[in-house]
Amino acid sequence: MLLAAIFLWLLSTPFSNLYGHNGPVQNYVKPDSSDRDIRILVGTFLGNDRRNYYGNEAPDNLHIIWKLYLGKGETVISRKLGKRIWAGAGWTGQPLLVRENKKLYLIQGAYDHHLKKIDAANGKVIWQYTFDDVVKGTGTLWHNPHALDREQQYIIFQGSRLGTQHYLDAPHVPSFRAISLETGKELWRLDSKWTDSYSRDVDGSALVLHDTLYIGLENSLFTVLDPDPAHATLRDGMIQPRIIQEERLYNKEDVIRHKYNVVTESSPSHLGSGIFITSGSGHVFRYNLKSRKIDWDFYIGSDMDGSPVVTNDSCILVSVEKQYISGPGGIFKLDPRKSPEKAVVWFQPTGNDSVASWAGGVIGTAAVNDYYHPEGYPPLAAFSAIDGHLYLVQHNRLQPDTLHIGPDSLSRWPMPYLLDKKYTGPSISTPLIVGNKLIAAGYNGLYLYLIEKKQGNIKLRLLDHFNAPFEATPIVWNGRIYLASRNGFLYCFGKQ
Repeated sequence: MLLAAIFLWLLSTPFSNLYGHNGPVQNYVKPDSSDRDIRILVGTFLGNDRRNYYGNEAPDNLHIIWKLYLGKGETVISRKLGKRIWAGAGWTGQPLLVRENKKLYLIQGAYDHHLKKIDAANGKVIWQYTFDDVVKGTGTLWHNPHALDREQQYIIFQGSRLGTQHYLDAPHVPSFRAISLETGKELWRLDSKWTDSYSRDVDGSALVLHDTLYIGLENSLFTVLDPDPAHATLRDGMIQPRIIQEERLYNKEDVIRHKYNVVTESSPSHLGSGIFITSGSGHVFRYNLKSRKIDWDFYIGSDMDGSPVVTNDSCILVSVEKQYISGPGGIFKLDPRKSPEKAVVWFQPTGNDSVASWAGGVIGTAAVNDYYHPEGYPPLAAFSAIDGHLYLVQHNRLQPDTLHIGPDSLSRWPMPYLLDKKYTGPSISTPLIVGNKLIAAGYNGLYLYLIEKKQGNIKLRLLDHFNAPFEATPIVWNGRIYLASRNGFLYCFGKQ
């Protein structure tokens, strides 16, 4: 569903060559100016093209090192429901991280309508760029190898809501933009078209492969474009990038079934010669990079907001919300080497507890430890659900002799081996697994766990907890956690 609408429960309360196939962004260049060395460390939502990298080192506690008030801003829910004031940052809201000349900087979108570049050592704002509405989602950083100057050399691609002066039927909604890391200056803006979807926001993070950008806009057009500002042109009074291709992520039957809620909020992931993306229309699609067509379609029927996560055994984990389906929501593991009707490896259901207008399932994205390979630990997956529980499973092992009804209430699927389950409160955030630590945020606060091996079992032991409402996803770096809250603040937790 469109998250702008379902936040109403909360709104009444104040409060890049970019990617390596298995790891973090390792894009290091030394430009012709000798005083400027840059390395992109966390350059997109969940760190890389597989959506499975979260940083390098987690802390042992949640000591507050600094906090920055991000501010608040106005947003329009609809003509009927009017305006609301939102504070801080929310879904998906994960900061980006870059190192420039040995200093770390965060790139954080906020509900005060600004994208901010922030000194990670002390929370000082370096620059901020103004959008037309609250900034949701997570940006993507790209090194432009063909840059004409320093301003165009490192570019942030960031989306926002549609604009406080706009409604769905506005002539133009430029809700996706390219911004210079160097100066905070706009380089181009993309007009999000009006389709059968009831949103023209942009929540997803772009995937950049070589010199081509791929993104699912909330109008549910999978959009392929040339991100280089040198190739942008003036259209409709705006400097806009060259669109290479658009593929619709829904069909007319989906529009009727979902009453125009065919919104795409997820971020695409890359596996082999395909790009995978989930859509609120109820589908998991694969776009074939060779044929440039959608050639695989796993239909679930529910709204799906979480991003596909690639595992080391070449499968994907997919989040399922409890909406438009008779059965439970939860998490699927799918093997896209097989036909869609044979692709299910397992399904982990979650409870049908209702929070706000969510009826259950998983809104956020699953986390895996596949990148980190901590010694002595099997492949793990973790996810936070609307039922208030944090689930930890071994994703390459099945629960023996156990089948569970799927989202359609007809199919029965194997379940993964459940290692532990903790009550942490309802959440739409994505947890992180870094080494032997698990970090999970939600409306009941931020939880830091040790993934402990004891007598042949793997269990979670709570190390620390911080009480504040969170919807965003954190990152970790050098023993620190960076995470924005709906209470208005961006926090830096961890070791001094």
